[in-house]
Amino acid sequence: MKLGLTLLRVTVGATFFAHGAQKLFGWFGGHGPEATAQAFEGMGLRPGKRSALVAGASEAGGGALVALGLLTPLGSAATTGVMSQAIRTVHWEKGFFVTEGGYEYNVVLIAAAAALADAGPGPVSLDRVLGTERSGPLWALAALGAGLAGPRILERLAPPATPPTPARFSRTDGRPQAARETAGSSR
Repeated sequence: MKLGLTLLRVTVGATFFAHGAQKLFGWFGGHGPEATAQAFEGMGLRPGKRSALVAGASEAGGGALVALGLLTPLGSAATTGVMSQAIRTVHWEKGFFVTEGGYEYNVVLIAAAAALADAGPGPVSLDRVLGTERSGPLWALAALGAGLAGPRILERLAPPATPPTPARFSRTDGRPQAARETAGSSR
C-alpha cells in the first residue's frame, strides 16, 4: 500500500502541477497567462486574467503540495476547487462522459484528492518527515467542502476587475473629452 499510495499521490499532484504551470508559465505546451485569460473570458470566467491566475496557482500550488505530501488536505482542497469550478462552468452542460466534453475526469480527480486527504500522504512524504500529517474522514470532508465552496466564496469576495472609467468633461463646453477630441480631429 505504501508504494500504491505514493504513486497515486505523486501522479495526481504532478498532473495538477503541470496543468497549473501551463496556465501560469506556458510550460509543457501550455499557452501561458495571457492566452489562458482570453480563453477563460470566452468561457464566461471574468475577469479572465484573474481567473486564469487563480486556477493556475491552485493547480500548480495544490498539485505541488499533493505530490510532495506536504499539507496534503490543503493541496486536496485547492485542486478540488479548480475541478469543481471547471465542472460548473465548462463541463456540466456536456454531461458525464469525457468523450463528449463532460465532467467524468474532473470527478475522478476530486475523488482522488479526497481519498488522499482521507488516507494521508503515506510514509514517503514531507508531512511524515515534518510531523505535519493530518488525515482521516474529517480532513477529507473539510478538504472536499473547502474545495467545493472556495470558488464561490472567491467570486463573491473578489472586487470587480476594473471599475468603469468615468468620462472626463471639459470645463468649457460640458462634452466628454473623447467627443471634443473626435470633433477636433475632423476639422
